[in-house]
Amino acid sequence: MRIMGLDFGSKTVGVAVSDSLLITAQGVEIIRREREDKLRRTYARIEELILEYEVEEIVLGLPKNMNATEGQRAELTQEFREKLMRRTGLPVILWDERLTTVAADKAMIEAGIRREKRKDYVDKIAAVLILQGYLDRRSASGEETPKV
Repeated sequence: MRIMGLDFGSKTVGVAVSDSLLITAQGVEIIRREREDKLRRTYARIEELILEYEVEEIVLGLPKNMNATEGQRAELTQEFREKLMRRTGLPVILWDERLTTVAADKAMIEAGIRREKRKDYVDKIAAVLILQGYLDRRSASGEETPKV
């Protein structure tokens, strides 16, 4: 069994997948689209990756505001989640992703990645951070599927 982590953005989806022991998260790719409302190919690519990696569960970053409220981006993420569950038949767990993009950017700065190249990696790294946070919480709590 593997778990997939997704960082859903307006024109990209960062993808990460766990190892089979559910200990670590690895970045897989960034799915890009030209328009925010064009998701058919995005869903199709996610379905391909689910089959390739034998994924049985998905963790989707939920972009909450710093005061824990949910804005328009969170609503779009909820809609994406509903369609993803219908298409794949898999459970999609929402995971608070506050500050994951900031943490991803900081990690790239520390790694010496130039500013121009950071945008090429930030969504994939954010997906890794979302999934790793979920895996760590799951391991520490002993729960099958912790809630947001």
